[in-house]
Amino acid sequence: MSDYHYQYSLCSVPAWVIGSREFNASPTPLSVHGVRATHAHFFKKLDSLSSWEERARIFQDYMDVAFHLHQWREKDTAGGQLSLKHSYLGFLRGWLFDADSVEGAVLKGWVQNRMGLPPTYHGGLIKGKESNAYLSYLKDRMKGSARTNGIFSQLDLLYEFVQYEMTRRDPDTTHITLFRGVHGFYDHDILEWDGKKGKGVVRLNNLNSFTHDFERAWEFGTFIIEARVPVSKIFFDGAFLHAGILKGEEEVLVIGGVYDISRRII
Repeated sequence: MSDYHYQYSLCSVPAWVIGSREFNASPTPLSVHGVRATHAHFFKKLDSLSSWEERARIFQDYMDVAFHLHQWREKDTAGGQLSLKHSYLGFLRGWLFDADSVEGAVLKGWVQNRMGLPPTYHGGLIKGKESNAYLSYLKDRMKGSARTNGIFSQLDLLYEFVQYEMTRRDPDTTHITLFRGVHGFYDHDILEWDGKKGKGVVRLNNLNSFTHDFERAWEFGTFIIEARVPVSKIFFDGAFLHAGILKGEEEVLVIGGVYDISRRII
């Protein structure tokens, strides 16, 4: 997408840096302005817990209280169930079912708003702000955001928790190799490609599904993209929530930009 334009970033790093190939080679930590300070007591509590199971439970409990999810759960009404469906868990479930859904548009909208990286694909390749795909994305994003007050704030805390947890587990790790099963490059912007070596440089969508499991990636495509992903660009890892709370625990949501990739064929 030649007319790709970065936007203002609410993170500690400008959008054009976050989206660059150079950032992926030498990443720095990312943080949404004000989130850690606003929830300082929560992160202080995490510091006192030794096991990830305890931290996962405290995270879910804190989200329930901070965003009144527990009140929705206590109401045995259609409205209460609908509100719970539209919590951060509901949007993650929607993405796992269909990344081009209303819920998917909201998650892509969070990346655009917080990181300054616009989407490049939503039900079709986005070729500028006047394209049908971009207008469809805006429509879905507005529809989804209207369902839940403060969904971006929930996603802020989700991202910061994932970043905290990854750093807590292994502070020396800067990158993780992940895999993505695809059927083609129809939703990728290819910047460089060497067919003989099966290596290239692509601009990924602003949010993408990957997995830790190479074998599982084959279930989603006829070939696999392998990428070395900076820890700071991992928005969500299903393994960080209690087992059973969200199907698709193997899925990892990766913030996009320009990536070096390798193509793996059966």
